[in-house]
Amino acid sequence: METLPPACYDGAMRYSRAFIPTLKEVPKDATMPSHVLMLRAGYARMVGAGIYELLPLGTRVLHKIEQIIREEMDAAGAQELLMPTFVPGEYFKETGRWDLYGPTLLRVKDRKGGEYHLAPTHEEIITDLARREVKSYRQLPLNLYQIQLKYRDEPRPRAGLLRCREFIMKDAYSFDVSEEAALRSYEQMRDTYHRIFKRLGLEYRVVEADSGAIGGKQSAEFQILAQTGEDWIVACNACDYAANAEVAQAGPAAPPASGTAELQPLEKVKTPDTRSIDEVVSFFGDETTAAHTLKSLLYLAAEGLCLAVVRGDHEVNELGLARHLGVEEVLLASDAAVKEATGTEIGFVGPVGFAGRIIADPDAVAVPNAIAGASDTPYHYKNVNHGRDFEAEVVSIRQAASGDPCPNCDGKLELYRGIEGGHIFVLGTHYSDKMHATFLDEAGSSQSIVMGCYGIGVSRLIAAIMEQHHDEHGIRWPVNVAPYEVIITPIGKEAAPLTQATEIYDALRAEGVDALLDDRAERPGVKFKDADLLGIPLRVTVGSRGLKQGTVELKKRTESESQDVPIDGAVAAVLTAINDREG
Repeated sequence: METLPPACYDGAMRYSRAFIPTLKEVPKDATMPSHVLMLRAGYARMVGAGIYELLPLGTRVLHKIEQIIREEMDAAGAQELLMPTFVPGEYFKETGRWDLYGPTLLRVKDRKGGEYHLAPTHEEIITDLARREVKSYRQLPLNLYQIQLKYRDEPRPRAGLLRCREFIMKDAYSFDVSEEAALRSYEQMRDTYHRIFKRLGLEYRVVEADSGAIGGKQSAEFQILAQTGEDWIVACNACDYAANAEVAQAGPAAPPASGTAELQPLEKVKTPDTRSIDEVVSFFGDETTAAHTLKSLLYLAAEGLCLAVVRGDHEVNELGLARHLGVEEVLLASDAAVKEATGTEIGFVGPVGFAGRIIADPDAVAVPNAIAGASDTPYHYKNVNHGRDFEAEVVSIRQAASGDPCPNCDGKLELYRGIEGGHIFVLGTHYSDKMHATFLDEAGSSQSIVMGCYGIGVSRLIAAIMEQHHDEHGIRWPVNVAPYEVIITPIGKEAAPLTQATEIYDALRAEGVDALLDDRAERPGVKFKDADLLGIPLRVTVGSRGLKQGTVELKKRTESESQDVPIDGAVAAVLTAINDREG
């Protein structure tokens, strides 16, 4: 049998044999750094909208991330399994999510007409497993997890791996005998997530969050800080309070800087061309500010129209409003709906005389002698006061913003952008009640299993790490997740640099280091640019001049300067650099 040359055995470890299809230009719709870099550096390619194939480099990064997750989940006592992605529709119908997920759910019919779907998440399937297999309190607590494909028909897939229709997720599910025990499982997973995200080299914040379609009583997001993130998070600059902007609360706002607290007579003023708060402030002039005005917005909810009132310098938190109304979402009423309900035009609606349900923010009702729409085009009222001129349900419905007081201390809130990397939930008996997943307690009584669920967007993390770790030259992978920890780069046309580089490469591989040997017949500048683009954490350059001096060059991707190290100390220097960066 013919013996193949060694290079064939090395496969992707030698650049000349590796499948790394880099690009000089990328599609115009790739605007986020991670999307651009994963295409340019040959980590992934798009198959269809929101559907990507990971190439060898991307797959190596994926496996590194998965390995960290597995190690920490296993250390926490969780057990890995694998559930199907092609799921009968009966389970989602049992919990009501068949309709709740709407068009997001990718539905399929088999040849017999049976209804199935591609799983967007696996709460129902894991609960079905528990109700079939868990019979006694002696089998609890239990934590099961998988790393599996998920499918969601996103209406606007975008940003590469950050918003896909098909993606890889780690989802775990805990099963406990009581709420107290479930909270212990939740906190254990919270600690486990901290270890995972720190090992991934990420800067992140843990924030309060909404449970959404998953359901449950308590949840928190692990938000990866990134200026390009699609989520807004609010965090205190003095304490550990942090929350997704959708659910963030702020302390009471400072009252308007001027004006009298003594109630003045209600006065109707003709205010043409004053549809916005800025136009109202400009019209009334003097010392009037947005904080002296009331912003009144008409929303459509399941039960009909309601009026939301916030201070003029604030915005409505629509999720908070929906929660108060007990509905999934609220929609801002159209111009036509406003006209039909109030007889007036957008910009002139106000709470005085409004016949329907009014929900007002505490900061709004605290404004004395406010200016508000008169529900009569083109008029506004001066000196509007809650309790005298209108009544409302007083509920915190304003969007927290940068500079607002913290609800927990004397600090100020700051606004950040983030990428949701993980989400943990206390589900309680939300699913076990609906699906009759019970166990017998010590007294022999039947009780509902108390559940939690814990997700990490594994494929999304590839992009999230790129968003935090890149510069104008390319990616800068943390060593724990880099496809290769070091690239050995011989330069020059002589044979000696390649021979010495191969010896260093073999020695590093023997030490268990993921090394890539750039054995291509390319110019040094091309090799250096490719190494920076790929984001390999360390580069060892072997050149004829250095060999004459008995040295090679060691450079960290995150540093501009390199250092010369003795040839016989090159392997030790690489190992030290890797260990330092892992720590």
